[in-house]
Amino acid sequence: MAVQEARHTGGSGAGARETAHAGGCTCGDCPHGAREGHRRAVAAFLSRRDAFAAGEGLPAAVAHSASASRQWVSEELAQSARAVAERGRAEGEAWLAGLGRRTAFAVWAAVVLLLLAQALTAVGGGWTAARTAGLAAALVVAGALTAASWFHRARGGALAPVIGEDNRLSTSRAVAAAWVLFVAYAVLVLAGQLALASGPDRRDDLVSGLGLARGAGAVTVLAVVCGIAVLVRRVVGLRVLAQRLQKVRADRPRAGDLLTDDAGRGTFADIQYVVISAVALVFAAVRLARRPDQLPDLPWGLAVVVLVSAATYVAGKYAEGGRPVILSVVRAREAGDLDAPIRTGDDIEIRGAGFVPPGAQRADRLSRMVVRIGAVNVHVPLVPVTGGFSNPTDDVLTVPVPADVEPGRVDVQVVTSAGVETNRYAIDVTD
Repeated sequence: MAVQEARHTGGSGAGARETAHAGGCTCGDCPHGAREGHRRAVAAFLSRRDAFAAGEGLPAAVAHSASASRQWVSEELAQSARAVAERGRAEGEAWLAGLGRRTAFAVWAAVVLLLLAQALTAVGGGWTAARTAGLAAALVVAGALTAASWFHRARGGALAPVIGEDNRLSTSRAVAAAWVLFVAYAVLVLAGQLALASGPDRRDDLVSGLGLARGAGAVTVLAVVCGIAVLVRRVVGLRVLAQRLQKVRADRPRAGDLLTDDAGRGTFADIQYVVISAVALVFAAVRLARRPDQLPDLPWGLAVVVLVSAATYVAGKYAEGGRPVILSVVRAREAGDLDAPIRTGDDIEIRGAGFVPPGAQRADRLSRMVVRIGAVNVHVPLVPVTGGFSNPTDDVLTVPVPADVEPGRVDVQVVTSAGVETNRYAIDVTD
């Protein structure tokens, strides 16, 4: 295999470039090597996990002891999972670096579509100053977004402002950014028409089109969604610092982040906020196309619907999450074992809720979980099964009581992969 790869690498043309972009590629602006490397690492990890779940691959030195084999398997899987995580982060960085170019292409493709739409609708009606102003405004907005993509090319281009600190797309920032861009475009359309207007009466009509009486609904919605974007960031930050919300960083942002939680599950608050805001934006765009000489007069009924949706979204942000909690700790009992108190060397089963934060279901995250028994920190072992892990889970953890734990009454506390600590639960450890 090594000889074949060396031969391919020494070749020329497309074959050589294809081999150079295999799993070990280190090009700063090439996602192919990072993607292929991550794919191979994931495949190797899944194969290794399923082999351990089937009882294969255990060395003879630990096969005789259930606890020793479990610990060895957990360490091997943790090391393999860390390698997968490193590959995933490399792929995410490469993908994010190329996102700026893709966003710039999408912006200019939208400008071309606008030009085609205006050209088609101008047949019969003729080309007007409003069409010229609309196209000029689109060019200005596209130029600004392209410049932003270049300055933030390593952080997602024009999408950098809507990417949160957890490396996910922020729903509140995305909605606010969409309204800001739309209102800026509408004002630029009016400014373009004002520059092209010939008579004073026409200029006075265009200036009056910026009156608050006509655009009060759109301005109110803009103010609310921008305020919510700032408020939600503050709320999430304070809740994380207070350990009432668990956040783990994603490898890269995804479009689905706008509609889902950190675990990838669809959330009602986010979905309804995005859908209703998008509907209101479409309505406002249609109004601008029909009346380009004034700000879109968003009806108060529709504006109130958007405000109710925004309030629901904020309430959902306050309600989500929660601190992990230990409800009970019992001695883990195998089939045929006698009932007995907890002793050093025994396994204990910790029952509760919130042990696995949303988005932390990967093995590298699970391997970072720690149970503090008295003054001893015990890493939670990974117990593989076909297709996943039976330990740890969100509501049950099983760990051994090490010999370093002094007999007597000790406290048990779980530290999740997000760094959040649970309540302390007292147990009695006997000799």
